[in-house]
Amino acid sequence: MTVADEYLDFAAREAHGVSPAYERLALHVASDADLLGRLAGLPGPKQQPNLLFAVVRLLGGPVGDPGAFRAFALEHWDDIAERMLVRATQTNEVARTAALLPVLASLPQPLALLDVGASAGLSLFPDRYAYRYGSRTVGAGTPLLDCTATGFTPPARLPRIVWRAGLDLNPLDVTDADDVAWLDALIWPEHHHRRDRLRAAIEVARKDPPRLVRGDAVIDLPALAAQAPADATLVVYHTSMLYQLPDPQAFLDVVRALPGHWIAVESPRVVNPGRELPPPPSAALHNVLTLDGEPLAWVRGHGESLTWFGSLPSGDAAARR
Repeated sequence: MTVADEYLDFAAREAHGVSPAYERLALHVASDADLLGRLAGLPGPKQQPNLLFAVVRLLGGPVGDPGAFRAFALEHWDDIAERMLVRATQTNEVARTAALLPVLASLPQPLALLDVGASAGLSLFPDRYAYRYGSRTVGAGTPLLDCTATGFTPPARLPRIVWRAGLDLNPLDVTDADDVAWLDALIWPEHHHRRDRLRAAIEVARKDPPRLVRGDAVIDLPALAAQAPADATLVVYHTSMLYQLPDPQAFLDVVRALPGHWIAVESPRVVNPGRELPPPPSAALHNVLTLDGEPLAWVRGHGESLTWFGSLPSGDAAARR
């Protein structure tokens, strides 16, 4: 897609009905030759709408009015571009753990978790949060994560986790004010509920800081995975991360060769290219939840809904890989 197409697609499939402010901005950028020209000077992965809008928010720029946004962006473009080159969309949306939870709870316990693209490591604490799937609540911690879910029975209990680690090229520190400000800027302007749960999850992480390793998802993953305790089930997982890798296939080759299990919440075009899947619930952007490459459910981008269509393994099948 061209840069303009990417912004139009973002407006239609991600922001529409979810963030009116970002929908307006994306439509404006898609038709603005000056902004498109400046974005064209950045590497492809750095042209994305989420990154541009978050950097402008971080710098105190306006995102509610396209005209004011344009004026600010053009005036401050050098600073914006510099930050876009060094930052990434490390959203660390903890609500995505609501999609991971049913799979984690189904695997042989206890678990050793390894989050690839861990950001600040907030998704390493699925056993510390609470989840509400319709009328069913699992867990008693905070934040309470709401997920509209169909097609499955929520687990009766939380997973038991005895080891957790994260791998990221640029891990964020929940005790660092600048890193926390970046996580806040990545949340869309109208999403006050997401901001509240981010703060609650940060408090969880600050009480027990996760182990985060700075490293490459392909080169450094096997060595970190080898440190997991042998008497726990290794679970390597990632959510909305593969699009940032220069060679996603190289990563998939590495993760498939590891022991244990592999969970992904990613675009089906990347994880299961050519795999025939049931149609998603709507035209909005949906990722697919997979276990060891087998598709299980459609997941909305921020984990707000889960539409199940597959079957979890049980017993010996869950223990084998």
